[in-house]
Amino acid sequence: MQRIGGLRRLCNKNRETGHGRSEKRMARQQTLAMIKPDILQSKRQGALLQRILDEGFEVLAMKQLHLSQEQASGFYAEHQGKPFFENLCRFMTSGPLIVLALEREDAVRQWREVLGKTDPQEAAPGTIRQLFGSTVTINAAHGSDSVENGQRECHYFFSDLELR
Repeated sequence: MQRIGGLRRLCNKNRETGHGRSEKRMARQQTLAMIKPDILQSKRQGALLQRILDEGFEVLAMKQLHLSQEQASGFYAEHQGKPFFENLCRFMTSGPLIVLALEREDAVRQWREVLGKTDPQEAAPGTIRQLFGSTVTINAAHGSDSVENGQRECHYFFSDLELR
């Protein structure tokens, strides 16, 4: 599918190569991105939003919100009981953040590549976390770790109508 003028239309999933054979194109995926409170506090969200667009992602939905403890605990429920859970929830509720539903071919892998490793000290040069992150928790942005989690996480914050 391709987004044109706010509307989607079906497009050919196969393209002809110069060799006269069809090559299957990778399916478009949705993934969730979160620009974390430290970035909004330092007023650097514009740089991250521009990077998202420059990397070829389509923003399907976006909103700024301030997570409650209940929302943060629900979103990170898979980490409950782990040593970092309380600090993570405390940080994610410390101020406003921006959630975005992104779409493109191979979105989950592409977004995680742009983000870099969770620990900014280990992230590759030029990645978002290397450029903007401070610690494993205060690492600028979130990205879904699988296609399934991308779908689940997008639906945690956005309705089906918003994701069209």
